[in-house]
Amino acid sequence: MTPFPGSGLAKGLAVTLRTMTKKTVTEQYPDTQPDLPPRTRGVIGLFEENCTVCMLCARECPDWCIYIDSHKETVPAAAPGGRERSRNVLDRFAIDFSLCMYCGICIEVCPFDALFWSPEFEYAETDIHELTHERDKLREWMWTVPAPPALDPGAEEPKEIAAARKTAEKLAATQAAAEAAQAAEVTEAAEGTGVAQTAPEPAEPGHVESASPTDPPEGQS
Repeated sequence: MTPFPGSGLAKGLAVTLRTMTKKTVTEQYPDTQPDLPPRTRGVIGLFEENCTVCMLCARECPDWCIYIDSHKETVPAAAPGGRERSRNVLDRFAIDFSLCMYCGICIEVCPFDALFWSPEFEYAETDIHELTHERDKLREWMWTVPAPPALDPGAEEPKEIAAARKTAEKLAATQAAAEAAQAAEVTEAAEGTGVAQTAPEPAEPGHVESASPTDPPEGQS
């Protein structure tokens, strides 16, 4: 159906009229903190232990506001005869929030869950250079990251949790079997070395046992 001329203007005026008739609510900030949704894009927190310096976040950032420095270290062989390996060690991880447009691409492309959104937004500065947060500051924001929402009751158990649970159950079963086998060995050893001893019956009163006579040696009568 072809819209009649001026329908867009009428819709816009209708939205304006509905807004004008609503009651105005003023939030008393900063005395009262706003109730923000848990997925609010306030600031980015860094979980440094998960970062492997893969550089994906810095390469995919459209504003080039992520700065990463690292160096390589040699890891000794895990087993005799193995070869040494090298790994990247993070030296610097910084985000310039004066350039960041809060698109969230860096968080989405991180393959190891090292970046998270925090709803905190009170980090205004008088100096623009102070808006470049180094990794220590980014780590502090991690403590303000809300917990992930609960899974649907009918959803399947996550693969990571299922694998960890199965491993824990297998380890517990192995440990219980080893303890049972050790207890059985101790019991068998005790039964093999133990000797049953019975106490002699007490003699009747006035009865004296005589020694059994011995045969006289040959040549003696």
